[in-house]
Amino acid sequence: MSGLPGEVVSEMRSVVESSGGFLAALDQSGGSSPTALRNYGVDPVPEGDDEMFDLIHEMRSRIITSPSFSSDQLAGAILFEGTVRREVAGRPTPEFLWQEKHIVPFMKVDKGLADEESGVQLMKPITDLDEQLTLANERGVYGTKMRSVIKEPVGTGVADNVAQQFEIGMQILDRGLMPIIEPEVSINSEGKDVAEGQLFDACMEHLDSTVPDGSEVMLKLTLPTTDGRYRALVDHPKVLKVVALSGGYPIGQACDLLGRNPGGVASFSRALLDGLLVTMSDDEFDRHLGGVIGTIHGAAVA
Repeated sequence: MSGLPGEVVSEMRSVVESSGGFLAALDQSGGSSPTALRNYGVDPVPEGDDEMFDLIHEMRSRIITSPSFSSDQLAGAILFEGTVRREVAGRPTPEFLWQEKHIVPFMKVDKGLADEESGVQLMKPITDLDEQLTLANERGVYGTKMRSVIKEPVGTGVADNVAQQFEIGMQILDRGLMPIIEPEVSINSEGKDVAEGQLFDACMEHLDSTVPDGSEVMLKLTLPTTDGRYRALVDHPKVLKVVALSGGYPIGQACDLLGRNPGGVASFSRALLDGLLVTMSDDEFDRHLGGVIGTIHGAAVA
């Protein structure tokens, strides 16, 4: 069960459900960290993992401690496991987020993607899931996130992808944590709209048949081609929140699509970090970050 007191879990749930804030995705792993650092203006990127992750944590700490990174417009933050283990301003990162910022901490638990088969990339086996969930409970994390990818609607690929997500999600739920289920549909998919229709059907089926009555999950989904595609998921009694990923869309397009799909909120990574540079002064950094956060939040509540 969750290591958090029941009243804290209840308060965190309320923040996610009703604050209207979005989720900042600060969970870049080894595969995506070099690109994130280069976009941040770090060049060359260190070859060693230890030095690279030190720089990534410095970037994340700068974001988290920025005055504009606040509960006024943010409900939660998704963290990489290494970030959960590290400290911000001398305190464990999840503790700092909640106690200083009143922002709900989540943790990425997947181990990356398997090779493509039947138009999808399933998650690699999460061989240390139990240890990660123990860490999450010990560090005061509210929930988890795991990502798989749908490239094209081929055969049973979409259904298999969603089934894997819900199977692991139920293990996470059993440990008292809130699973964010993320079967991302590639924005470059030639059959994106068809894949999203299959994804919707599979999610509805598993919500009704796999998630126990009285329990909830969260869904993180690519902004859909058809406006309002996921409205029934937003309104489903077993879904705490549907959050949208930007998937590589430029921030302007992502926010436009978000505004055309009411009921959900954003959980952007690439769009959130766009334009932030290591060379910025603290004031410049905060102004730019605040502008991006305001744009994303405004699209969701428009």
